[in-house]
Amino acid sequence: MAALGAEGAGDALWAEVRALLPGAEEGLTLALSGEVEDCIPPLLRRARRLLYGAAGRPRGTEAAALGRLGDVLRDYSWEKLNAGPWWEVGKAWRQVYAYGCLFGALAQVAAGRPLPPAVRLCDLGLLMGASVLDNVLARLVRVLQAQLPRAAAQGSAKRVRVDPPPVPVVQPENALPHLHCPSLEHFRDNYLIPQKPVVLEGIIDHWPCMKKWSVDYFCQVAGCRTVPVELGSRYTDEEWSQKLMTVSDFISQYIVNENSVGYLAQHQLFDQIPELKEDIGIPDYCCLGEGEEDDITINAWFGPEGTISPLHQDPQQNFLVQVFGRKYIRLYSPEDSENLYPHESQILHNTSQVDVEDPDLVKFPNFRKAAFQSCILMPGQVLFIPVKYWHYVRSLDISFSVSFWWS
Repeated sequence: MAALGAEGAGDALWAEVRALLPGAEEGLTLALSGEVEDCIPPLLRRARRLLYGAAGRPRGTEAAALGRLGDVLRDYSWEKLNAGPWWEVGKAWRQVYAYGCLFGALAQVAAGRPLPPAVRLCDLGLLMGASVLDNVLARLVRVLQAQLPRAAAQGSAKRVRVDPPPVPVVQPENALPHLHCPSLEHFRDNYLIPQKPVVLEGIIDHWPCMKKWSVDYFCQVAGCRTVPVELGSRYTDEEWSQKLMTVSDFISQYIVNENSVGYLAQHQLFDQIPELKEDIGIPDYCCLGEGEEDDITINAWFGPEGTISPLHQDPQQNFLVQVFGRKYIRLYSPEDSENLYPHESQILHNTSQVDVEDPDLVKFPNFRKAAFQSCILMPGQVLFIPVKYWHYVRSLDISFSVSFWWS
């Protein structure tokens, strides 16, 4: 009886998953935004035939064949995705990778196998593929995730450092100004147009994230989801690397336990997990920009105490929203760029060579000439960082921030 119950549940899940796809085989067009090698379209069509040719759902050999085709499509396109710089990768190959992830995930569900590998495949397609079939992978992963139990963080989310670094003292002459709910006109005339940084208060107190979000909440809502994690104190270090892991594993290894520094940094988490996007808004002041709301890039920054973003500049205006934890931040005007010793390599030209809190003034003597402003950004505060303003960030606690890049 238990087997029959599981089979029935599997059929019900398959029906829900199948409803995300076009009703007829010809509706799944397999359209690609560019040229790919001749061997790819027949593989895509063969996978589609297996998906639609089965009565009910693909089982046994059909599900296994669909899974193998997914593997082949992912492996082949993976080589193309890693053949050169990311911006040179054709969108068509990213779509092939997404189809490979889709067929692989569908094969897992059809065969009645455990769902976490299918969720991982959806996330890989969302992270490295391109949208296909009206972003079907995002819709599929929501259905699959609803079938999984919500995880809880293991152990206490309190890390103990033997010798925690001291909290920096912000001297009054260097302190950034603070404003409580300025009008749009006041912000525009006094900060946006003259490009002056400022800490805004009272503008996100009503956002649900301010009451809901915690380490445990992220484990519950997103624990099974795969995300890119930066390993190492800062991205300029030689030993710095990146790794894909589930949010649960990230929290267990780098938030709860003191293994080493891991940072979920500059990741568009809210596109990947729309449930979290419902907990935030967009700062009203973004309406003063030239672009549309869809042009705003929203990134998540989640990590333990001690994560560092080296002194760098970005090509857009930035609102940095602090949800929980504190961050020490230093800002330098673009007018001081020559005193900040940017790296000469093209890939790091927007990053300073100077360790801001321990500068080598023999190697970088002009750094002492650079004037700075600083703050300790507290939960509920929002820092306006003007375009091209140099900024250095160090987390003082377990921290979650959201950045809004806008024109």
